[in-house]
Amino acid sequence: MNIFKKKSCGDCNYLIFILAFNLTLINAKINDPKIHQFDTFIQSSIKKSNIAGLGISILCKDSILYKKGYGYEDIQKKEKFTTNTIMNIASISKTFVGVSIMYLVEQQKINLDDDVNTILPFTVNNPYEKNPITLRSLMSHASGIIDNQNIYLKSYHYGYDSPIALEKFLQNYLSSNGNYFSKTNFNSKQPGEEFNYSNIGTGLAGLIVEIIAKKPLNIFSKEIIFTPLGMNDTYWFFSEMDTSKHSKLYKFNSKDNKLDLIELYGLTTYPDGGLRTTVNDLTKYFYYCINYKNHEVTILKEESLEEIFKTDFFDYYSKFWNIGNMIGHGGGDPGVTTGMFYNKKQDIGYIFLINTSDFIKEENFEQTIIDFGLHLKNIRP
Repeated sequence: MNIFKKKSCGDCNYLIFILAFNLTLINAKINDPKIHQFDTFIQSSIKKSNIAGLGISILCKDSILYKKGYGYEDIQKKEKFTTNTIMNIASISKTFVGVSIMYLVEQQKINLDDDVNTILPFTVNNPYEKNPITLRSLMSHASGIIDNQNIYLKSYHYGYDSPIALEKFLQNYLSSNGNYFSKTNFNSKQPGEEFNYSNIGTGLAGLIVEIIAKKPLNIFSKEIIFTPLGMNDTYWFFSEMDTSKHSKLYKFNSKDNKLDLIELYGLTTYPDGGLRTTVNDLTKYFYYCINYKNHEVTILKEESLEEIFKTDFFDYYSKFWNIGNMIGHGGGDPGVTTGMFYNKKQDIGYIFLINTSDFIKEENFEQTIIDFGLHLKNIRP
């Protein structure tokens, strides 16, 4: 099923996408008790894990198999969580930075093995560096840059977008004359030697996109990804959107046995986790990434997407994606738990967006999603 029929009409694409999904789901619902069993399982997971709301989609290489919202996006107003509910997706955002970088590589505007200090307007002063930090090492979290949590967590700006410029923050953190600079902002390994997950390193990669593209990442990614795929409810900043459409965010308070509201926030290093989208929009993106050979929409050439999922330094992470048998990314932030994964062997992908922190998965949560997806794939008309 090719759900994208035109390159230039995002609204038309979206309509075709919804109609195709609805037809699949209507057919699947006919005399199928497993639909009810799956819904019961998800509702049970919500209750046992003390979360407010959850949106889910299941897909394979040629079909969108299932999409549904459960629980609430606003528990006080009893507003339902739907597949059109907007919320931040945490570290899944990093994959969009990876795609943006590969787009610039395709355009021969940048090389993955360039020394980042030949690109930046300031100098990254890694005191242990003998080999240069490159985009390739940044995209595998092998640059040597470490997140100093005392500094990084203070860069969350509760209430609105961060007023601190990405470039200014990074210069203060990575340059020897910066206010936040310390040798402990780096590990002692050479770039490429050790995996050390770095949100700040991702922010640096996002800044490089902005420098090479000569425009902000939010504008660039909209031009090359969101608009072609019809992702009309996807934003990096509150200033771009109607915040009344944003889900409330929660954290479970075990002492009082209730969900506490978390104030919405923006990230100074926004490329690492600041994207806000819906299950519907994120499904369009992920469907493209796993089904790129059969799409009329073209963001990257086949070889560029295949390059994303190839090993650079480690066989489990490359180009800001988890790779191997399961490809995708997960995410967690205050009030947010997310996942976007594709099982290559079983040809089942799934997305879940949860508006509550620290989701404790029910046993076999993700395997139950995969098994349900396999069932739906087998009963397709």
